[in-house]
Amino acid sequence: MQKKAASEQEFLRTYNIHDFDVPLTSVDLVIFTLRDQALHVLLIERGEHPSKGKWALPGGFIDMRQDADLDATALRKLREKTGVAAPYIEQLQGFGSATRDPRGWSATFAYFALIDSADVQLVPGSGSTAAVWQPVAGLSEAVDLAFDHAVIIETALQRLRSKVEYTSLPVHLLAPEFTLSDLQQVFELILGRQVDKSAFRKRIKEGDFLEPVAGKQRHGSNRPAQIYRIRQDRPLVYFNRAMAAPI
Repeated sequence: MQKKAASEQEFLRTYNIHDFDVPLTSVDLVIFTLRDQALHVLLIERGEHPSKGKWALPGGFIDMRQDADLDATALRKLREKTGVAAPYIEQLQGFGSATRDPRGWSATFAYFALIDSADVQLVPGSGSTAAVWQPVAGLSEAVDLAFDHAVIIETALQRLRSKVEYTSLPVHLLAPEFTLSDLQQVFELILGRQVDKSAFRKRIKEGDFLEPVAGKQRHGSNRPAQIYRIRQDRPLVYFNRAMAAPI
């Protein structure tokens, strides 16, 4: 019979994690942006096996030497692929099984992020040959996705659409300065339906998460439109009622 350790310190000195089967563990990112008035997601083309030549979400294995936690891995991968820090990032959920990766039992922790991609320079990174913004609409028909990434993207899309109903989340898809009409268009684009202008603006005013940019307006055929930006102390606001409910 194996001798039991007298203390936790002694136990840890002799403990070897490799005495047990350990699943492949990674982080994958669903990075959404707006381009040409449509929601897009960042994809990379895999340059190595498995799934060589297929499109996949950016991500990678956890680096235990430099990643203090899962959030650190996600933020590191985001910077590697886009060169920026997302104004909003959230852990989505874990996906794991014996069949999702041909290399063996694997688990990934998926995150979704929202960014303004106007000034983003995409970097494919190691193990990939290209990086593109792909329209979310018709995605499964347009590209051959690796692993279970189609399921992960759809899960992230449903989370985003759900949160649009009761939070200010879509503001993070816009440029730093925008009009209320710009913001309403983003809400409508993600919801897939129009919203009442007066009710929408009442909701935005009650949320109190925007501030006017002094001396800035956008001039067009109608009267000048005030330019706004998000208040740094209120990055995410929860409304009292869902967007679908009467206001």
